[in-house]
Amino acid sequence: MRADARRNYERLLAEAEESFRTRGIDASLEDIARNAGVGIGTLYRHFPTREALLEALLHDRFAALDELSAGLLDAESPRAALIEWLREFVKSSNRYQGLPASVVATLRNEQSRLYASCHAMREAGGRLLARAQQAGTVRADLEPDELLLLTASISWANEHGPDNVDRFITLLVEGINP
Repeated sequence: MRADARRNYERLLAEAEESFRTRGIDASLEDIARNAGVGIGTLYRHFPTREALLEALLHDRFAALDELSAGLLDAESPRAALIEWLREFVKSSNRYQGLPASVVATLRNEQSRLYASCHAMREAGGRLLARAQQAGTVRADLEPDELLLLTASISWANEHGPDNVDRFITLLVEGINP
Protein backbone atom coordinates (compact mmCIF):
# COMPACT_ATOMS: atom_id res chain seq x y z
CA MET A 1 0.00 0.00 0.00
CA ARG A 2 1.31 3.47 -0.88
CA ALA A 3 2.19 5.72 2.05
CA ASP A 4 -0.74 8.10 1.47
CA ALA A 5 -3.18 5.20 1.10
CA ARG A 6 -1.81 3.66 4.31
CA ARG A 7 -2.31 6.96 6.16
CA ASN A 8 -5.89 7.18 4.89
CA TYR A 9 -6.51 3.59 5.94
CA GLU A 10 -5.17 4.23 9.44
CA ARG A 11 -7.14 7.50 9.81
CA LEU A 12 -10.33 5.74 8.72
CA LEU A 13 -9.77 2.96 11.25
CA ALA A 14 -9.07 5.44 14.04
CA GLU A 15 -12.16 7.48 13.22
CA ALA A 16 -14.33 4.39 12.86
CA GLU A 17 -13.09 3.15 16.24
CA GLU A 18 -14.12 6.42 17.87
CA SER A 19 -17.43 6.64 16.01
CA PHE A 20 -18.44 3.04 16.72
CA ARG A 21 -17.54 3.46 20.39
CA THR A 22 -19.54 6.65 20.84
CA ARG A 23 -22.42 6.16 18.39
CA GLY A 24 -22.55 2.39 17.85
CA ILE A 25 -21.87 0.26 14.81
CA ASP A 26 -24.57 2.03 12.81
CA ALA A 27 -22.65 5.33 12.91
CA SER A 28 -22.67 7.23 9.64
CA LEU A 29 -19.95 6.12 7.24
CA GLU A 30 -20.09 9.54 5.60
CA ASP A 31 -19.29 11.15 8.98
CA ILE A 32 -16.45 8.70 9.53
CA ALA A 33 -14.92 9.56 6.16
CA ARG A 34 -15.39 13.30 6.67
CA ASN A 35 -13.90 13.23 10.18
CA ALA A 36 -10.95 11.19 8.87
CA GLY A 37 -10.34 13.91 6.28
CA VAL A 38 -11.11 11.75 3.25
CA GLY A 39 -13.98 11.34 0.83
CA ILE A 40 -16.56 8.59 1.05
CA GLY A 41 -15.05 7.01 -2.08
CA THR A 42 -11.75 6.56 -0.23
CA LEU A 43 -13.58 4.85 2.63
CA TYR A 44 -15.32 2.47 0.20
CA ARG A 45 -12.07 1.72 -1.64
CA HIS A 46 -10.56 0.49 1.61
CA PHE A 47 -13.75 -0.94 3.11
CA PRO A 48 -16.41 -1.81 0.52
CA THR A 49 -19.02 -2.49 3.24
CA ARG A 50 -19.71 -1.55 6.84
CA GLU A 51 -18.94 -5.16 7.73
CA ALA A 52 -15.51 -4.91 6.10
CA LEU A 53 -14.74 -1.88 8.24
CA LEU A 54 -16.03 -3.60 11.35
CA GLU A 55 -14.06 -6.75 10.55
CA ALA A 56 -10.86 -4.71 10.23
CA LEU A 57 -11.50 -3.18 13.66
CA LEU A 58 -12.42 -6.49 15.30
CA HIS A 59 -9.76 -8.68 13.70
CA ASP A 60 -7.17 -8.10 16.42
CA ARG A 61 -9.72 -8.53 19.21
CA PHE A 62 -10.95 -11.81 17.76
CA ALA A 63 -7.36 -12.97 17.30
CA ALA A 64 -6.67 -12.08 20.95
CA LEU A 65 -9.68 -14.16 22.06
CA ASP A 66 -8.39 -17.06 20.00
CA GLU A 67 -4.93 -16.67 21.49
CA LEU A 68 -6.38 -16.46 25.01
CA SER A 69 -8.36 -19.64 24.35
CA ALA A 70 -5.23 -21.47 23.22
CA GLY A 71 -3.36 -20.33 26.33
CA LEU A 72 -6.20 -21.36 28.62
CA LEU A 73 -6.42 -24.91 27.24
CA ASP A 74 -3.63 -25.91 29.63
CA ALA A 75 -5.12 -24.15 32.65
CA GLU A 76 -5.43 -26.23 35.80
CA SER A 77 -9.17 -25.59 36.05
CA PRO A 78 -11.08 -26.04 32.77
CA ARG A 79 -14.12 -24.36 34.34
CA ALA A 80 -12.14 -21.30 35.48
CA ALA A 81 -10.50 -21.11 32.04
CA LEU A 82 -13.91 -21.10 30.35
CA ILE A 83 -15.19 -18.40 32.72
CA GLU A 84 -12.14 -16.22 32.07
CA TRP A 85 -12.63 -16.54 28.31
CA LEU A 86 -16.36 -15.76 28.60
CA ARG A 87 -15.58 -12.55 30.52
CA GLU A 88 -13.13 -11.46 27.83
CA PHE A 89 -15.65 -12.30 25.12
CA VAL A 90 -18.24 -10.08 26.81
CA LYS A 91 -15.74 -7.23 27.14
CA SER A 92 -14.90 -7.52 23.44
CA SER A 93 -18.57 -7.71 22.48
CA ASN A 94 -19.36 -4.58 24.46
CA ARG A 95 -16.72 -2.50 22.72
CA TYR A 96 -19.31 -1.02 20.35
CA GLN A 97 -23.02 -0.54 20.89
CA GLY A 98 -24.92 -2.92 18.63
CA LEU A 99 -22.05 -5.37 18.27
CA PRO A 100 -23.58 -8.30 20.21
CA ALA A 101 -26.60 -8.45 17.90
CA SER A 102 -24.35 -8.12 14.85
CA VAL A 103 -22.13 -11.01 15.99
CA VAL A 104 -25.15 -13.26 16.56
CA ALA A 105 -26.59 -12.40 13.14
CA THR A 106 -23.21 -12.95 11.49
CA LEU A 107 -22.87 -16.47 12.87
CA ARG A 108 -25.80 -17.48 10.67
CA ASN A 109 -24.74 -15.62 7.53
CA GLU A 110 -21.92 -17.35 5.68
CA GLN A 111 -21.88 -14.51 3.11
CA SER A 112 -20.89 -11.96 5.76
CA ARG A 113 -17.34 -10.61 5.86
CA LEU A 114 -17.43 -11.17 9.61
CA TYR A 115 -18.52 -14.81 9.37
CA ALA A 116 -15.03 -16.36 9.36
CA SER A 117 -13.84 -14.19 12.25
CA CYS A 118 -16.95 -14.86 14.32
CA HIS A 119 -16.82 -18.55 13.53
CA ALA A 120 -13.18 -18.70 14.64
CA MET A 121 -14.17 -17.02 17.90
CA ARG A 122 -16.96 -19.58 18.33
CA GLU A 123 -14.44 -22.38 17.82
CA ALA A 124 -12.07 -20.82 20.38
CA GLY A 125 -14.78 -20.81 23.04
CA GLY A 126 -15.95 -24.25 21.90
CA ARG A 127 -12.54 -25.78 22.65
CA LEU A 128 -12.69 -24.47 26.21
CA LEU A 129 -16.27 -25.63 26.58
CA ALA A 130 -15.36 -29.15 25.40
CA ARG A 131 -12.49 -29.31 27.88
CA ALA A 132 -14.75 -28.20 30.76
CA GLN A 133 -17.37 -30.74 29.66
CA GLN A 134 -14.75 -33.52 29.58
CA ALA A 135 -13.74 -32.56 33.11
CA GLY A 136 -17.39 -32.83 34.16
CA THR A 137 -17.57 -29.22 35.33
CA VAL A 138 -20.04 -28.00 32.70
CA ARG A 139 -23.24 -29.58 31.37
CA ALA A 140 -22.49 -32.16 28.71
CA ASP A 141 -25.50 -31.16 26.59
CA LEU A 142 -24.45 -27.51 26.15
CA GLU A 143 -23.53 -26.73 22.54
CA PRO A 144 -20.93 -24.07 21.57
CA ASP A 145 -23.56 -22.05 19.68
CA GLU A 146 -25.81 -22.05 22.74
CA LEU A 147 -22.97 -20.85 24.93
CA LEU A 148 -22.10 -18.10 22.47
CA LEU A 149 -25.73 -16.99 22.23
CA LEU A 150 -26.08 -16.94 26.02
CA THR A 151 -22.88 -14.94 26.33
CA ALA A 152 -23.92 -12.56 23.55
CA SER A 153 -27.17 -12.08 25.47
CA ILE A 154 -25.13 -10.99 28.46
CA SER A 155 -23.29 -8.53 26.23
CA TRP A 156 -26.59 -7.22 24.89
CA ALA A 157 -28.09 -6.89 28.40
CA ASN A 158 -24.98 -5.14 29.63
CA GLU A 159 -25.16 -2.66 26.77
CA HIS A 160 -28.75 -1.75 27.76
CA GLY A 161 -28.35 -1.47 31.51
CA PRO A 162 -25.85 -1.10 34.30
CA ASP A 163 -22.54 -2.92 34.10
CA ASN A 164 -23.45 -6.35 35.49
CA VAL A 165 -21.05 -8.54 33.54
CA ASP A 166 -19.68 -10.39 36.57
CA ARG A 167 -23.16 -11.01 37.98
CA PHE A 168 -24.52 -12.23 34.63
CA ILE A 169 -21.50 -14.47 34.00
CA THR A 170 -21.96 -15.96 37.48
CA LEU A 171 -25.64 -16.64 36.75
CA LEU A 172 -24.73 -18.17 33.38
CA VAL A 173 -22.06 -20.40 34.88
CA GLU A 174 -24.37 -21.56 37.66
CA GLY A 175 -26.94 -22.38 35.00
CA ILE A 176 -24.53 -24.54 33.03
CA ASN A 177 -23.43 -26.59 36.02
CA PRO A 178 -23.66 -30.33 35.36
